Amino acid sequence: MKTVLPLFMLLLGITTQAQEKLPILDMHLHALPASLNGPPPTAICPSPKEMPVHDPSSPWADAFNHYLTKPDCDHPIWGPITDEEVMDKTLQILEKHNIYGLTSGSLIDDYKTSGGDRILPGLHFNFFMPNFTPEKVKTLLSSGKYLVFGEVAIQYNGVSPSDSIFEPYAKIAEKLDIPIGIHVGTGPPGAAYLPGVGNYRAKLHSPLVVEELLMRHPKLRIYLMHAGYPMIDDLLAVLWTHPQVYVDVGVICYAIPRKAFHEYLRRIFEAGFGKRVMFGSDQMNWPETIEVGIEAIHTAEFLSEKEKRNILYNNAARFLRLSEETIAKHHGRD
Repeated sequence: MKTVLPLFMLLLGITTQAQEKLPILDMHLHALPASLNGPPPTAICPSPKEMPVHDPSSPWADAFNHYLTKPDCDHPIWGPITDEEVMDKTLQILEKHNIYGLTSGSLIDDYKTSGGDRILPGLHFNFFMPNFTPEKVKTLLSSGKYLVFGEVAIQYNGVSPSDSIFEPYAKIAEKLDIPIGIHVGTGPPGAAYLPGVGNYRAKLHSPLVVEELLMRHPKLRIYLMHAGYPMIDDLLAVLWTHPQVYVDVGVICYAIPRKAFHEYLRRIFEAGFGKRVMFGSDQMNWPETIEVGIEAIHTAEFLSEKEKRNILYNNAARFLRLSEETIAKHHGRD
C-alpha cells in the first residue's frame, strides 16, 4: 500500500532541507589548543541554570579547575584531548551546517590548511604578545591574509581599546580598512582571580570603552564581541550614538542561562538594532558549542525567520562587505 504524506509534512521536509543549505557566518571562531582551559579534557555546561559560587578561603583557580573538570549538569560538553581532534571536530561541524568561520588563534594556519574556504582568518592580538609591534601588525594586516583584526583581547591586559597604547594599532586598521573585533564583555567566571590575567576588570565589560576610539577613528568598522554582556544599557547607548558598531553573540549564546541570553538579545531587537547583531560561537576547545549557539538563535521565539537569517548570515555579510560573488558561492550558486 502506497503511503501518502500530508502536504504540510512534505512542505516541512522541503523547508528543513532548504534551511540546512543556507550558509552561516560565525564571526567568533577560534583555532586554539585542546589545553586552552586547562589539561584536557575539560567540560562546559551549555546554557547553565546557575553560575558558580565561590568561598574565597581557597583559591578561585582551584575552584575553576573543578568547575571545568567536574561539571554539575546533566549534559556537559567535553572538549577533545588533542589539538587535532578539536580542529577536526570543529571543521566537521562547519561542514555539517554550512558555516564559514571568522577564525583567530595560534593554530590558524593549520585550520586554514585543513578547512580551506570555510576558514576566514582573523589576526588574534593582545599585549601578552611582545613581538606584535605596530610595525609587525601592519605587515601582517597588509599581507591580505587576514579579513579582520581580531580577536583583540586586550581586556585581559586590563587595557581599554580607547587607551593611547592601542592607538597605533587602530590607526593601522583604519588606514587599511580592516574591521576590528574587540573582546568586550564576558571572560571566564572570576577571570580577575586566574593566573596571568589579574588585570582583567569588570568595568571593561562596558561597550562605552570603545567610544573615544570611535571618535578618533570614525572610519573604523568595529564589532563588539559578546555584545558587551551584561551591560545592556551601555550597549544600547553605544549602538544609538555610533551607527557603524555591530556586535556578535559569541559565548553568551551557550555559556549563560538560555533565558538570560534571550532576554539580552530581545532588548537589542526591541531597541531597533537587530540588523547589527551577528552570530558568533566562541567555541574555544569545545566544538559542539557551535551547535548550541545556533540552536539558541533558532529557539528565540520573539525573532522572525528573517531576523534569524540576518543574525546567522546577512548582517555579517554586510559588515564584512562580502562581494556578490562570495555570497553566491556561500549559497551554492557559483
